[in-house]
Amino acid sequence: MRILLIEDDRETARLVQETLVKHGHDVVAVSDGVEGLKMAVVGVFDVLIVDRMLPGLNGLDIVHNVRNAEVRAGIIFLTAVGGIEDRIEGLESGADDYLVKPFALGELVARVAALGRRPPAPMQEVVFKIETLEVDLVKRVARRKGDIIHLQPREFKMLEILLQNRGRVVTRSMLLEQMWGLELDTKSSIIQTNISRLRLKIDRPGDVALIRTVRGLGYMIDDAQ
Repeated sequence: MRILLIEDDRETARLVQETLVKHGHDVVAVSDGVEGLKMAVVGVFDVLIVDRMLPGLNGLDIVHNVRNAEVRAGIIFLTAVGGIEDRIEGLESGADDYLVKPFALGELVARVAALGRRPPAPMQEVVFKIETLEVDLVKRVARRKGDIIHLQPREFKMLEILLQNRGRVVTRSMLLEQMWGLELDTKSSIIQTNISRLRLKIDRPGDVALIRTVRGLGYMIDDAQ
């Protein structure tokens, strides 16, 4: 695989690059956030490994911009910032995985390999139409009454999960597992916060409300009243 490593610690960058090359990967390493973002957007990489604390531009901003540019590469944060809220923030920015320093090089190699062999999510439908909402899961475009809805990567992922389970309850546990892969209290405010953000964009004033709360269970999307 072709890998972009954005890491400003020289020794860490050297060890990671040498290890991944030994495992047959082509690794390009940069130490500046601005340069890293430029290469991530214009280059063709299978995996990005990104530190959070970088000169020029921090890792969160890099990942936000990369996903907004619709770059599909797998992304792993490799960072000393390891609190649970920090990990949630990193995954919400659009990263696929989060590894905290100090780390085992073997674990990083395994996580890179896992991203490389991750198959695309199976989809029974490509385009969903509910009332005046239309969502194309391939083009990653959502519209309501013909107007494009600008969704962040995590918002679109949550909408996709709801759509794939149209008419069925999606529990908080399901959302936590599929979106963050974290074992958190199902009463965590992270779910409610993200649902509220999605509702503000999908269910605008005057529109039929499509995203509904099923008290004590979770959420569902449907046009049935």
